[in-house]
Amino acid sequence: MKAPAFWNDPKPGILARLLKPAGLVYSLIAEMRIKAVTPARPLIPVICVGNPTLGGAGKTPVAIAIGKRLRERGLRPGFLSRGYGANITTPVIVERKGSAELYGDEPLLLARAGTTVCSPNRPWGAERLEKEGVGIIVMDDGFQNPSLSKDLSLLVVDAGSGLGNGLVFPAGPLRMRLAPQLMRADAIVIAGAGKAGAGISRMAERRGIPVLHAVLLPDPARTEKLRGRKLVAYAGIGRPEKFFATLRDEKLDIAETVSFADHHPYTPEDAARLLDLAKSHGATLVTTQKDAVRLAGQSDETLVLLARKSRVLPVEAVFDRVSTHKLNLLLDTLPNTVRKKVPGKRPGKAPAAKPAAKPKKS
Repeated sequence: MKAPAFWNDPKPGILARLLKPAGLVYSLIAEMRIKAVTPARPLIPVICVGNPTLGGAGKTPVAIAIGKRLRERGLRPGFLSRGYGANITTPVIVERKGSAELYGDEPLLLARAGTTVCSPNRPWGAERLEKEGVGIIVMDDGFQNPSLSKDLSLLVVDAGSGLGNGLVFPAGPLRMRLAPQLMRADAIVIAGAGKAGAGISRMAERRGIPVLHAVLLPDPARTEKLRGRKLVAYAGIGRPEKFFATLRDEKLDIAETVSFADHHPYTPEDAARLLDLAKSHGATLVTTQKDAVRLAGQSDETLVLLARKSRVLPVEAVFDRVSTHKLNLLLDTLPNTVRKKVPGKRPGKAPAAKPAAKPKKS
């Protein structure tokens, strides 16, 4: 889904105001659902990395960075993801070189950082991670989902877009009203560069909620290999312009940029267009790691050629010194052993695994 332009207007326009009542109803339904559900409580701690808005905010890089910090503390984290567009019905361990058509793109990125389970049902997925012997779960997304109890909940906000017009879907990008979200958040993470996150930072600080800051840094070695080349950059992520801004911040030579919707499934026609653009500019193609995993394993020869011709520039979420200290204090609050007695319900038994449907061939 591509976010409507009016979602990012600082002041809500006519269309946003007309849709505002629908947004309030949407939020109330979500809030009632949270109150009505008794969450399952795993035997191991759960850290949720979510965001208050629809679209990309940098959740996955932040989740990976937290997993790295947990390993530095001697723990064995495992990642849990529903997998946007995943073609699965039971919890599965994500293979690092698997197909995005099977798992979705974000689980493949997480799998490169540690044991990852993709599951349509989060409590089932948590139970599968317990069986894999992980010591702590890092859940990518799911903040507004009440099915699984969380020990620590972080809300990631994009520093460049913030909360958009501040209204609830469909009038704006918020998943529900901000106040009930802040009540359930243990910390706010402002990710990337920009000043749009200042408003929520002030609101969080007034409520005594810690605010952390993380920058998204491109891989330095791969960045150097792109210097001196003319580039055609393309991205199908939550905010493609954020990727393009990263390239420009590195003073790279961008001939043209092409944006696609988040999780966009590339077609042979897309590939032909991008290859032609690169040829016409005498340029090298460059894209995100998230786009690259969606291109991997394709059978269509044009898509295979696009994957082979594209350079990939991964980014890493890096916390500043003060934020690292705050993160450590938050992690110190987590139980560091398996719970012996578990209050609340346990995850229900997942159905027996069925052979996964074969991914569609392009």
